[in-house]
Amino acid sequence: MCLDHHQPPPSHVARRGVLATAMALAGASLLAGTAEAADRTPTPDRKAPGTGPAPSGGTLVIDGGTLLDPLTGEVTADSVVVIVDGTVRAAGSRDATRRARAALRAGVSVVGAHGRWVLPGLVDAHIHITSLSEAGTALRQGATSVRSGSTTFYQDIAVRELARWAPDRAPRTRAAGLFVTPDLGDTILADPDLAPLARLKDGVRSSEALRRVVDVNLNRGADVIKTRVNDRAGLPDQDPLRQVYNRDQLATVVAAARRRGAGVLCHSYSEQGCRDAVLAGIRSLEHGVFVAEDTLHEMRRRGTYFTPTLTAIAGLAESDDPVLAARGREFLPVLRQAVCTAHDMGVPLAAGTDSAGGQIDPIGGEVVLMQQAGLPALDAIRTATTAAARLTGLSGSAGRLAQGFRGDAVLLAGNPLEDITAVRTPSAVISNGVVVGT
Repeated sequence: MCLDHHQPPPSHVARRGVLATAMALAGASLLAGTAEAADRTPTPDRKAPGTGPAPSGGTLVIDGGTLLDPLTGEVTADSVVVIVDGTVRAAGSRDATRRARAALRAGVSVVGAHGRWVLPGLVDAHIHITSLSEAGTALRQGATSVRSGSTTFYQDIAVRELARWAPDRAPRTRAAGLFVTPDLGDTILADPDLAPLARLKDGVRSSEALRRVVDVNLNRGADVIKTRVNDRAGLPDQDPLRQVYNRDQLATVVAAARRRGAGVLCHSYSEQGCRDAVLAGIRSLEHGVFVAEDTLHEMRRRGTYFTPTLTAIAGLAESDDPVLAARGREFLPVLRQAVCTAHDMGVPLAAGTDSAGGQIDPIGGEVVLMQQAGLPALDAIRTATTAAARLTGLSGSAGRLAQGFRGDAVLLAGNPLEDITAVRTPSAVISNGVVVGT
């Protein structure tokens, strides 16, 4: 059973990504014209960006901290983590890492971690990074890997490539490209292959139009596809329970993505919308405030992930807009209960802040909110480590500090199993074996 941690959200939580990027994606209306499906075949797959070899990562030793393995829950005091060329060579007790340390060349950098806890770098499974500043902020706050929740002009693909070459500047990124939404707004200018959609009077709704946006995203190098089933919660003049795509339309998006090996994350709020999205075959349900118990059972059966973005909904409750504030106060306790129920049922949960627009919230804050929703501390930590790594396709390289994993780590001033708030403000962050500057 979930623990009783239903505490009010921290007072510092401000407006979130559900507000910050809404206007950009709502944008200008598509040009009116003859309602016809785009008849051009999408261009052949373009060469994926950044296919050349990137420089190897850093080499260093994290010495003396208390190491937590989220997978097993094992705690190792006075531990050593050896990272060579960006990859963990050994992690554990001094005895277990002796051979790896002996093989190091002289003068290797040592990060002293005595008195601190050492965790793997955290994973933010829903974030909107559109600038260098935002990328750096997310990384410094402990998100060494992220999954994009879409951007307006493929900035997330550029961030992904930046992270390959400069891991101290940006988190490793799984890019979603453009939001597959009925009204593309200004994002129709992101790629010339989207121009034929401007003639569609009803927007991106036909099977042909939906497949085109998916294909353009994947041709540009997107790793995943983001779509929606409901309107936005962060705009006071929209009803977040109104359904904008039906199950068949969502299934078209899912099938187009799967055909080329990509999963789909789906923005959702209403009970029916959540169910339609899950039955359409999405990979993860985003927000999901009013998800019903029978839909959670279906998610458990299918292995569909739940990314509740508690940070974003808590931010609504603190909005200066009375409509949004009332909406947030209504939604937050419902979502907390949904998270607790999902956890009890065994539905996989992943942490995501839905940060955007210059307001990048720490992924550790989402972990805190997970615990306050009723998860034990270790399970809350798993939502931003092992579970989020599995969701994002990084389970072999993120979420743990173990041999063969990427050298991503956060150092914490306190024991997060006793005081979960320690994850909110890491005292040091290491990305691909490189210490991230403050």
